[in-house]
Amino acid sequence: MNYTPDPKIYELGEDFYDPVQAADFPETILRYHDDAAAKSIGLDLTRDEWISHFGRFAPLKDNLTAPLALRYHGHQFQNYNPDLGDGRGFLFAQMREAGGRLMDLGTKGSGQTPWSRAGDGRLTLLGGVREVLATRYLEHLGVNTSKTFSLIETGEALQRNDEPSPTRSAVMVRLSHSHIRFGSFQRQAFFNHTDNLEKLTDYCLRHYHKEAEGPEGLLRAAAINSAEMVASWMAGGFVHGVMNTDNMNITGESFDYGPYRFLPTLRSDYTAAYFDYNKLYAFAKQPEIMYWNLGQLAQSLSLICEDDKLLSALEDYAPAYRDGLRKHMFRRFAIAPQDQEADISFIMQTFRYLENSQCSWPQFWHDWQGGAGQLAKAKTSPNSEKYTGESFAEWLAAFKKFEPAGGPADTESPVSLLYDEIGALWKPIDEHDDWSAFEAKLATFGRSQVHK
Repeated sequence: MNYTPDPKIYELGEDFYDPVQAADFPETILRYHDDAAAKSIGLDLTRDEWISHFGRFAPLKDNLTAPLALRYHGHQFQNYNPDLGDGRGFLFAQMREAGGRLMDLGTKGSGQTPWSRAGDGRLTLLGGVREVLATRYLEHLGVNTSKTFSLIETGEALQRNDEPSPTRSAVMVRLSHSHIRFGSFQRQAFFNHTDNLEKLTDYCLRHYHKEAEGPEGLLRAAAINSAEMVASWMAGGFVHGVMNTDNMNITGESFDYGPYRFLPTLRSDYTAAYFDYNKLYAFAKQPEIMYWNLGQLAQSLSLICEDDKLLSALEDYAPAYRDGLRKHMFRRFAIAPQDQEADISFIMQTFRYLENSQCSWPQFWHDWQGGAGQLAKAKTSPNSEKYTGESFAEWLAAFKKFEPAGGPADTESPVSLLYDEIGALWKPIDEHDDWSAFEAKLATFGRSQVHK
């Protein structure tokens, strides 16, 4: 794969972004980089080149001449906020991957922009470590996610209210398929800039959804892709935590991992953000919230498209979510689907059992695959000490309609990423600059990785 720069963002014009400069960091210590992701976009860099481009942000050849902070609005916990935009990040470069898709390299923690709102524009090293872990584990689970491309420690002491301070700083780079957000459309609609709405819609159709036509086609494609994404979250036991419209992108790719969580046990009301007092973004509400977010995108597009066409496009969300959930859950079970009604019924029965029993979510999936033998034995002998009771017997009866497939688990213990595990991985980094536990955890997620 050859490096193919293609900075298409200039097609939108200056109403959509602001040229900015990266912060001048006192240090640039390369802590992690995704060499496989780099090769997928034709970059084969030395360590010094990596630091130059992704720590000092020297422009890549024939790419953006200056970083661009993108402008957008958004609903934050369903309250409209017109004072948003890239406040501690920017679009650094665009290029084509091996399959021809237009890809973005965007930053987090790269310094202040016109949209920083009195923030320092920085990222904590812990925040960067958490995002590396999230993207790698979600990729392992089959979720369509951005890739954490680079993490460089920057040698500053940051003050934060949500972690012990002073704390170490970092700058992170993501590789993703578009950073155009629902909030990008909301901003143009807010100002009644219909020409810009049409321009943005055409841009997204040309570069991200070539098979679609018109605003309604774009909405339909976003709805289908977003439904698939949320379905994969639900099958993986993932809670995004901050499903604001400025955190949803037009390609249905999961990105921007702040206070995320993975389920320890299935609780419908389990939330990730400590400040989500009303449990708006709880685990079980995620499909509903995504639909609401798509409704806000539809409202913005209604300035350039008839309502009935947009409403028709939104009707594709529910069946796409159902199909996505069926696909991802049955992949985890290694069971061949039968018919839609029976399959969905079994999925719902599984969720009920997991919530009623409060058995460990990661252990359940591991045992199912034969790792500890407990659930495998229970298929024929429901007296297993871990899986007993009426709820399990009911679930087991539902399972008997299906033929299991697959083999034993690949690991002796569950592959998981629970909140306490992240703390345990961070402690040796924080206290002794020991990254070995972090590297060992990444190895459990199933692909080789180079990090420093």
